[in-house]
Amino acid sequence: MVNITFITHDGETHQVSADSGGSVMEAAVRAMVPGIDAECGGACACATCHVYIDEAWREKVGDPSPMEEDMLDFAFEVQEGSRLSCQVKLSDELDGLVVRIPERQA
Repeated sequence: MVNITFITHDGETHQVSADSGGSVMEAAVRAMVPGIDAECGGACACATCHVYIDEAWREKVGDPSPMEEDMLDFAFEVQEGSRLSCQVKLSDELDGLVVRIPERQA
């Protein structure tokens, strides 16, 4: 199991456990974490699952693909560490991952 901490824009935390192999977005949707709309269902066709990867985790998570970077152009307040949570695949090495959710989605 991979443990993820989601932090909403107002500081509320949500602790979620999920299986390796899924995505951060899938874990958030299953746990009904507020602020992850996931309108396209994880197809990297919108920016409604935008999150900020905590600085301590960015290297392990890696950089977005060119397709994801294109979709991030539609996200609200893109900044260092911005990712689409549907594109962040869970693995055992991401156990303890911390992500922040922007105030609003695209």
